[in-house]
Amino acid sequence: MLFPGQRVVMWLVGAAIVAGLVLAPRTTLIALLAVVSLAFLVSVVFKFVVCMRGVRQENHVQVTDEEVTALDPADLPVYTMLVPVFREANIVAQLIGNLGGLDYPAEKLEILLLLEESDTETIEAAKASNPPENITFLIMPPGQPQTKAKACNVGLFLARGEHLVIYDAEDKPDADQLKKAVVAFRRGGDRLVCVQAALNYWNATDNWLTRMFTTEYSFWFDYMLPGLDRLRLPIPLGGTSNHVRTAALRTLGRWDRFNVTEDADLGIRAAALGSTVGVVNSTTFEEANRPPGNRVRQRSRWIKGYLQTLLVHLRHPLRLVRTAGLRQTLAFALLIGGTPVTFLFTPPLYLLFIVSLLLPPTVLDGLFPGWVLWVSLFNLVIGNGLMIYVSMMMGAFKRRRYSLVLRALLNPLYWILHSIASYKAVWQLITKPHYWEKTLHGLSHAAASHSDDGRGAGAGLRTAGPAGASDSHSRRRSSRSACGRAGAGSSPPGTRPSSRRPARSPAAGRTCRGSGSPTRLCRPCSPGSCPAAGSR
Repeated sequence: MLFPGQRVVMWLVGAAIVAGLVLAPRTTLIALLAVVSLAFLVSVVFKFVVCMRGVRQENHVQVTDEEVTALDPADLPVYTMLVPVFREANIVAQLIGNLGGLDYPAEKLEILLLLEESDTETIEAAKASNPPENITFLIMPPGQPQTKAKACNVGLFLARGEHLVIYDAEDKPDADQLKKAVVAFRRGGDRLVCVQAALNYWNATDNWLTRMFTTEYSFWFDYMLPGLDRLRLPIPLGGTSNHVRTAALRTLGRWDRFNVTEDADLGIRAAALGSTVGVVNSTTFEEANRPPGNRVRQRSRWIKGYLQTLLVHLRHPLRLVRTAGLRQTLAFALLIGGTPVTFLFTPPLYLLFIVSLLLPPTVLDGLFPGWVLWVSLFNLVIGNGLMIYVSMMMGAFKRRRYSLVLRALLNPLYWILHSIASYKAVWQLITKPHYWEKTLHGLSHAAASHSDDGRGAGAGLRTAGPAGASDSHSRRRSSRSACGRAGAGSSPPGTRPSSRRPARSPAAGRTCRGSGSPTRLCRPCSPGSCPAAGSR
């Protein structure tokens, strides 16, 4: 993970702090508090300024309904969906139904369901859900690292779509999201390599935690990312609903298969190559975590991935400045590095505040200079107030979820969960850096009623014939070699195993064994030979 130079710097900094605490404890504590307070101040001001720029985008509609309606279905490109699922047997049928609600020609959709070979329960549940003809099961053999990025790289290797999007198992995207992405790409030109749709939650009112999660996501995706887009700064992508040009993603070096937030570093890589990442006015609704433990697991993985991304890109900081630019690099450091750092120092600062209430003012004056105390007080009152304000007035009001407004006052308590997750992330970064902390889905009590909106399993899905018959001979040859091992497993209920020769999949000449159903079951590679190498 760390380069030798990074290890040297970290050891020197650590040694300097320890030596300072031994030789000059008061001066060292003052210096540490000053650095942390100033870092908090810069981080809060940066996020508030970016958010205010995002407010200017509020009434600017990137893609109109008229533009979507004007699209000719015959001119739409082939679109690949990568859907990594692991231990999602309870919701995989719902997933297939949600994808069926997308308004896009079925013959131009290639849906690759990325499954782990050891996860037989999810594989069987997926086969039993009566999936449509344009879904191909890609079975990943066991191997390390077992990450979402590794599975997505295999899917990318086999993808034939001009554009590509990732959806998670619990996602429910807006019906016109793919078409809006197509319009955005055509309008943005070749430099636009990715557009991120907003993420939000359909079970916001489950409990206190889901309400806080929803205000946070509303602030982040409705204002923060549009602000970054307006300022032309690197955008850390969400783990789902990022639409990319397939060829551009391959040029960027694919996903880093060792990174547990593989999406976060694509923005800075795109900036380094002179490409841009934008946002599109469409929303994918997800399931917010109800149990605090599930929330901490998910957030610790995100923060660990942010730290991984920061360490990887700062291996050569001068090179990063030369390629991405000083402005882009500073924004990247503030967002990707500043976020975990502020969470790590929140509990000590809270504790220091409590201690300050118990000590006489004269004692505090003797311990810390006045300007340090004033900066700390500003962070406590104004900084927290600004973050609460953007959550209340923006995160809740834009989506008319007025019942969440007062809940935003509890943000300081919510941030404690972030801090717990941050300490766990640092520990895992040291002990098991590439471990994928699994988030459990299908726990919401609102799931059944919300998904029952006319888009149940299989609704809206059309089974169409093969598309992309004009693919080149070389592409067909590489697809056949990557998919040469026939899929295994029992046939779906109500069907008999086919005795025919392996059927040609609609997915650009892939050879997968027929199973008596329209859906293909395919192992893309053998253990140790997956085409899943990514940037590192």
